[in-house]
Amino acid sequence: MFSIALHGNGVLCIDLRSFVHVGVLQSVVKTGRLLVSHEAPVTGGFAAEISSTVQEECFLNLEAPITRVCGYDTPFPHIFEPFYIPDKWKCFDAVKRMINY
Repeated sequence: MFSIALHGNGVLCIDLRSFVHVGVLQSVVKTGRLLVSHEAPVTGGFAAEISSTVQEECFLNLEAPITRVCGYDTPFPHIFEPFYIPDKWKCFDAVKRMINY
């Protein structure tokens, strides 16, 4: 699970296993964008809580909608796990959409 905040042409990556609330907010204020990714379903997942907190605290600093790259909202067989789990390409596409917003 990680969070990406875009800054200019660079990307700040925050590992949410060592989640510090203030660190994410400072990154969003600095960059104006946020992408949150995790393997759980998109609805009701941890990314929704992070998105909600950032939306409440940093709304005026956001330059693009908060983006979540997560699993699908459906039961998924383990054999198709590579299609279910967010990978670098799904995150890359989301970053491109955020930059072009």
